[in-house]
Amino acid sequence: VQLVESGGGLVQPGGSLRLSCAASGSIFSIYSMGWYRQAPGKQRELVADITSGRTNYADSVKGRFTISRDNAQNTVYLQMNSLKPEDTAVYYCNAGIVQYTTQKLGFDYWGQGTQVTVSS
Repeated sequence: VQLVESGGGLVQPGGSLRLSCAASGSIFSIYSMGWYRQAPGKQRELVADITSGRTNYADSVKGRFTISRDNAQNTVYLQMNSLKPEDTAVYYCNAGIVQYTTQKLGFDYWGQGTQVTVSS
């Protein structure tokens, strides 16, 4: 199973970015998908996740970020608006996946990370 992210970059404060993460491989089903971020010197933290259509957001991004999912494409998106310098971090995609081979739900599926830098 692979998770491949795209869409990071450099943006000015107040700007927007859209991250994408596509899952591929021997996937029987996807239970949940989400985004985490890790800033230099800080622990990785949950940004947002989506499970069976229910969304969950960190307080720091509520009202600015929107997570969505395309089940047919095994893809999750993160629309980030009104970006702030404190949003600067490496953003990681995570998924809860059942593989055909194991038929067990596992959550240790991560993308390689994409850098988001908010700076003027």
